[in-house]
Amino acid sequence: MEGLNLISTFAEFKELKNIDRITMMSVLEDIFRNQLIKMYGTADNFDIIINIDKGDFEIWRNREVVEEVEDPNTQISLEEVRKTDDSYQIGEEFTEEVKLASFGRRGILNLRQNLSGRIADIEKANLYNKYKDKIGEIVVGEVYQAWRKEVLVMDEDGNELLLPKSEQIPSDFFRKGDTVRAVVARVEMNNNNPVITLSRTSPVFLERLFEQEVPEIFDGLITIKKIVRIPGERAKVAVESYDERIDPVGACVGVKGSRIHGIVRELRNENIDIINWTSNMQLLIQRALSPAKISSVKINEEEKRVSVYLKPNDVSLAIGKGGSNIKLAGLLIDKEIDVFRDIEEEEDEEDVLLSDFSDEIDSWIIDALKSIGCDTAKSVLALPVSEIVRRADLEEETVIEVQKILKAEFEE
Repeated sequence: MEGLNLISTFAEFKELKNIDRITMMSVLEDIFRNQLIKMYGTADNFDIIINIDKGDFEIWRNREVVEEVEDPNTQISLEEVRKTDDSYQIGEEFTEEVKLASFGRRGILNLRQNLSGRIADIEKANLYNKYKDKIGEIVVGEVYQAWRKEVLVMDEDGNELLLPKSEQIPSDFFRKGDTVRAVVARVEMNNNNPVITLSRTSPVFLERLFEQEVPEIFDGLITIKKIVRIPGERAKVAVESYDERIDPVGACVGVKGSRIHGIVRELRNENIDIINWTSNMQLLIQRALSPAKISSVKINEEEKRVSVYLKPNDVSLAIGKGGSNIKLAGLLIDKEIDVFRDIEEEEDEEDVLLSDFSDEIDSWIIDALKSIGCDTAKSVLALPVSEIVRRADLEEETVIEVQKILKAEFEE
């Protein structure tokens, strides 16, 4: 019975775990030899025959026939041999089958445990190698369990993949049984167990989605030069075509937005700006800050900073909701962008100069705001608090109070 259990163990692993024939035979022979060494001190004089297809095995012990036995493991007496076969002579090799029952209950249990352990190790190594080669590729899985900090995803082979909260789009919400698409971000070994981490926030995920939706990108006719994202909010994708007949932006959008809509839905309505890449930095900056129209640009290569001057009505467009547009534009061109109101433009009749608030706002604060191009009330209100804090080097509480005073002017 124990023998049947052992055979069924490796037959089951062979069938379900899809381990290749050569590896399985090598593992089985190895565990049998290790057990024989424990029992007899050596396994050199044993032949192990394994039939994976039939799910059985044979073990044969070879011993030299001698008059007087000195090593019972490698020798057998002529007297003992002739009890079963009187045709043997001294010096010949006597072969007999070792039955599994001779291993004893404890020995068979050790074999089963060792087999299970070795197979598990092989499966872990196979899983690690499989997904190590898939880093940067999209995988599709089913949500098996959703927790507060992570989601457990099962692939088509029943392997466990992790999608941490930090790698999820903020508006992602998963239930058990949901289908998930994500990119393989990391593959690590933790306590000898492979940990496969997925991501839906990586720029690579967006790049792979474009490859799936836009044949020209997949075929190499259009190249994605750079992608920057604020997951779930906004993304900028710079593309370039090697074929002058192909409009890269139009190809990515598709007829009536047919190609981009699927990507936007997958990313929970993330706003995607597709930009025609150019090596002309000034032109790239203009495209990156779209839909705002730039009056002029000053580039400081040493400090990797760009000063952009815009019409008053375009300041808020350049900055975007919560500063997202200017932040992504800066990441796209790999420079810090400072937005200034073009003071040469005609003043807004409804706007008010900051100097008119000198009785409510300290002069040094007004000077700090003017130094970043904000010389009117509306120009200050057009910028997010965080942007003013960073550029004017003011305290957050101070900026909030200033904007409160300015808002009151227009509410009256």
